[in-house]
Amino acid sequence: MILNVAQFIILGLIVDWAFRKIKIPGLLGMLLVGLIFGPYALDLISPNLLSVSDDFRLIALIVILLRAGFELSKDVFKSSGIRIILLAIIPAVIEGITIMFLGPLFLGLTLMESLILGSVLAAVSPAVVFPIMISFKNRGMGGKKNIPALILAMASLDDVFVIFVYSILMSSYIGTSANITLQFLNIPFSILFGIITGLVVGFVLHKMFSNFNIRTTKQVLILLGLSILLIQVENLLQPWLSFTALLSIMAMGFIILEKDEYMAKQIASKLEKIWVFAEIILFTIVGSQVNLEVAIQAGFSGLILIILGLLARSIGTYICLIGSNLNTKETLFVIISYLPKATVQAAIGAGPLAAMTLAGMESGPGEVILAVAFLSIILTAPIGAWAISMVGERVLK
Repeated sequence: MILNVAQFIILGLIVDWAFRKIKIPGLLGMLLVGLIFGPYALDLISPNLLSVSDDFRLIALIVILLRAGFELSKDVFKSSGIRIILLAIIPAVIEGITIMFLGPLFLGLTLMESLILGSVLAAVSPAVVFPIMISFKNRGMGGKKNIPALILAMASLDDVFVIFVYSILMSSYIGTSANITLQFLNIPFSILFGIITGLVVGFVLHKMFSNFNIRTTKQVLILLGLSILLIQVENLLQPWLSFTALLSIMAMGFIILEKDEYMAKQIASKLEKIWVFAEIILFTIVGSQVNLEVAIQAGFSGLILIILGLLARSIGTYICLIGSNLNTKETLFVIISYLPKATVQAAIGAGPLAAMTLAGMESGPGEVILAVAFLSIILTAPIGAWAISMVGERVLK
């Protein structure tokens, strides 16, 4: 297993550099490395590595959420709070429902399986969007209307909302949750409790970090450890008490940023370095789990489904921006920025396949979901990154 990790790190860094040289997101190269090494191609990956792939995906997801939390500013929520919440929910819901109704027609999935696919595809990619928006933000572009900060906030909440809905749907599908309606009715309480828990934990951590002068590296390790524990606590309490650990993780970063911006930036810088490793492992492992034959079979139908889902998402985004202070070009920029898929699809795309296999269910639908998630990354990540950069340079003041 350790040999595979070493190979992935070295090859991942090489393809990341090579792809970036030709203006293509490096994560696509990492996916291809995993695909080539995987059991459906050269079969050079140790089964031990694949057996712990869920844990690697969880760690990568935690790093994504922590980084998102450290980019959320209270000022943005003060000026556009309601609109941010609408943008985090409505476009994803419209895209997911569109895919739910079209999935049986294009891919032969059931409505429930199509809805799970919709929840996998509905999240925007932090790996593509965040670096570009942070660059625009640091250069002061779009600063008067806080456009990069607005996109960072709505994309972060969008990811949490989609992952939360995905977890409910998967619990219901594999039989660990008997009443999906009751779970959706519990969403407001779960969100509120998750936010409060994260704020309290983050406040205590800030006090501890400040009073005991803990090094930034150790602060990051503590945050990672507590994030994993929060997710485990959520699983343990699920039969009796519902709260969203994903929101708690983001809220920890948010409160630390509000209390001490310098400390938050130092931690965010460390997380960015950890992401270099997490990104390589995440995308190579996901690439290795893609059944190339299934991906080819789902190819044209999957691509049409993805495009129609993106069109529905764009309509939802436009509706949410009606009445805002953005002009037509800026509205178009926000719509484009909300299209790329990559990180979340990699983090949860293989989840249905793993869950179905573990539960002894037919794994075919899980393979289709993973294949379409893979296609969505290939289609939207490079085009989205290029379009966001090109339009942003021309539109943002």
